[in-house]
Amino acid sequence: MREQWPVRPATGRVDARVALPGSKSLTIRALAAAALASNRSHIYGALTADDPMAMARALDHLGVGVQTGGDPWTVDGTGGRLHPKEATVDACQSALSARLLVAIAVLGTGELTVEGGGSLKRRPMTGLVDALADWGVEVHSDGTVPVTVMGRSGLRGGPVRVDCGVTSQFATALLMVSPMADEAADVRIDGLGGSRGYLDLTVEVMRAFGAEVEPTITGYRVEPTGYRPSDFVVEPDASAAVYPMVAAAISGGRVEIGGLRADSSQPDMAVSVVLQQMGCRLESTDAGMVVEGPDGSLRPFRGDLSGMPDGALAVAAACLFADGPSELTGLGSLRHKESNRLDALASEIDRLGASATIDGDTLVIRPGSITPVTIDPHGDHRMAMALAPIGLVVPGLVIDHPGVVDKTWPGFWAMLDELAG
Repeated sequence: MREQWPVRPATGRVDARVALPGSKSLTIRALAAAALASNRSHIYGALTADDPMAMARALDHLGVGVQTGGDPWTVDGTGGRLHPKEATVDACQSALSARLLVAIAVLGTGELTVEGGGSLKRRPMTGLVDALADWGVEVHSDGTVPVTVMGRSGLRGGPVRVDCGVTSQFATALLMVSPMADEAADVRIDGLGGSRGYLDLTVEVMRAFGAEVEPTITGYRVEPTGYRPSDFVVEPDASAAVYPMVAAAISGGRVEIGGLRADSSQPDMAVSVVLQQMGCRLESTDAGMVVEGPDGSLRPFRGDLSGMPDGALAVAAACLFADGPSELTGLGSLRHKESNRLDALASEIDRLGASATIDGDTLVIRPGSITPVTIDPHGDHRMAMALAPIGLVVPGLVIDHPGVVDKTWPGFWAMLDELAG
């Protein structure tokens, strides 16, 4: 991949049909459930990108047979009986994979260390580590990776409380390992904020693999049923869909998104509702959905985006083309992603010629005369993908280090060229 990517401007209003990659969130969760099931599962439409491949390699390291060539992927689960090839497993830069692997390591025998590189070394792990310790697991960490778990050949179960003020992935990790416990698990969640949609995805995957999960007043109860093998179909990625959606919005164009319906349960589908409030038109079709931008300017948006943290960056890009200031609230979790997305976003918006002000967990965006610059994605795939569509309508925009998108969408730049026409 070249060191910089000059975004090719659109020849007119964007008018294209986009084929999305599979959902990263669903692919990694399905890999975890299939690994803990007994016998062979199939995962159709899996995302072939850096994060899911890191999870697949890690599970192979733990003795799970994972074949990722072709469609479907096959996973020969171990029923929770792990056989690590070495005492260290590498999650690369995938935070979701790392957190799931830490929880899964409890089922092993002896010491297992989950490590990673790059931005993962800054991602918090304390909420998960503390919860596992409360469950009686011996676990060691300085708050990030590496995390060392002393496997117990099983999991006690029972009540456990987890602080999800930073991320709901801590609860996801506990929930996904809970069917393997000796007794029913009562996972009690504190400080969740607006990320419940990702827990809904977690429960959806668990149930697809035979787990019995029910919501409670404080969280979820999970029965000790184990998992059964399944043929699981991964939906197209709503977090990826937001970028062509915004391309249609800011160009006054039209994008048809194949295979993804507006009623999808993926949290970032809520971006389509935000764009409707900003003046876009949304239509469901037999093949997926269509997003059309307005004939004139977008309307400003003021609202809480805590339930769509990945999609919030794309909304911010759209707000640069609104006819007044926008106020995006509930963005505190953006500080704990691959970059400090809140600070990084404000910095790049200012460099583009608009104005961004941070007040606590709120970002206020005042549009200005957008000028082409070289965007620094701060090592973050979503920063690169969210700001790149601006170059479709502002000639001359360049993205530094475009290879960061390989984390979740290796074909992103080809898709953007198609949008340019």
